Amino acid sequence: MKTILASVDFSTASKQVVAEASKLAQAVKARLVLLHVVQPPVVTDNDFRPQLGAEYVAAAAATATKHLTALQKPILAKGVAVETKHLVGHPGQCIVEHARKLRADYIVLGSHGHGAFYDLIVGSTTSRVLRKARCTVVVVPQLKPRK
Repeated sequence: MKTILASVDFSTASKQVVAEASKLAQAVKARLVLLHVVQPPVVTDNDFRPQLGAEYVAAAAATATKHLTALQKPILAKGVAVETKHLVGHPGQCIVEHARKLRADYIVLGSHGHGAFYDLIVGSTTSRVLRKARCTVVVVPQLKPRK
């Protein structure tokens, strides 16, 4: 059975990503894995409370589980095999590594349309996945709502 890994960040684009990934899964009779990556908080020398980082990650994981379950329900209702997973780490790296682990045939993720300066300074998850992935990557553009 083919595997599709869909990366979601719970932004408004996530619904579009899930919809496209679900359609693809139905078309190729694949299982769908919804992945959310929780980026760890930045720790500096001035941080005297390391437990805050652990509390942040635990709260983010609980929120991720809730949102992933909400995204999963309508897909299950369509008869698509769907699983959820959340990881802690840097999104681009985690997406590529998890796709390799799953032997994914496709990765589906969104493009937020940040400018070149943002991508240069912050880095683009989508760009990183496109460069490092060993499977087909489907990038779903963020569509503007119709007026």
